[in-house]
Amino acid sequence: MNQHTRQDAIVELVRQHGYVSIEQLTEHFAVTPQTVRRDLNTLSDEGRIRRVHGGAGVESSTVNTAYSTRKTLNLTEKERIARCVARHIPDHSSLFINIGTSNEVIAQALLEHKGLEVITNNLNVAAILQRKEDFSVIVAGGQVRSRDGGIIGEATIDFINQFKVDVGIIGISGIDEDGSLLEFDYQEVRVAQAIIANSRRVYLAADHSKFHRNPVVRQGNLSQLDALFTDREPPEAINKLLNEHDVALHIA
Repeated sequence: MNQHTRQDAIVELVRQHGYVSIEQLTEHFAVTPQTVRRDLNTLSDEGRIRRVHGGAGVESSTVNTAYSTRKTLNLTEKERIARCVARHIPDHSSLFINIGTSNEVIAQALLEHKGLEVITNNLNVAAILQRKEDFSVIVAGGQVRSRDGGIIGEATIDFINQFKVDVGIIGISGIDEDGSLLEFDYQEVRVAQAIIANSRRVYLAADHSKFHRNPVVRQGNLSQLDALFTDREPPEAINKLLNEHDVALHIA
């Protein structure tokens, strides 16, 4: 069993049992305690499990990993995903780009494009894109979250509802096996729902860690997407839903 497969299996065991010890995992996978500890530390850093003394427990469904940590997690994978998304965005397109560290990496990848018009509720995305003189960057009004530069609230939703764009690029905190797209912040979800409703095509960028997280707020469903961009083959149940709803899968 390779490292990625073993780590995915650890996450599944934690979800099934609520808690597993290092000793149980060592015996189950026939590896050393040092290997298990490295796996648990990696999974904890990725926000997929909660590291506790002597083992691992279920990650919080109500509190997201700190923004400063999320910016560096799976960065190489996010960069691959971003380049893949950028290849599917024509020059002179109109876009929504919402909150999320993956979307900030995508904004960087879009700097080689020409003539984009971007509406965003992410101050970090706006700061990245504003350097391009041939881009039109429009920032939504609303309440600014100090922790990550996201803009949320009723004013943000009203603003977004004034537009109809070619592509909405959204991020997510978790994808459930039933296809639910999940987030931690109710206000952020309502803005994302407005973006989905006002986009002709909807692209979701989500690295592999999002397939094993269970935030508490439902944002939408995989069936609302036109394409999912990720870095690994999704779990079988999610693959089945993508096929059923004719959602394109792009693995970077």
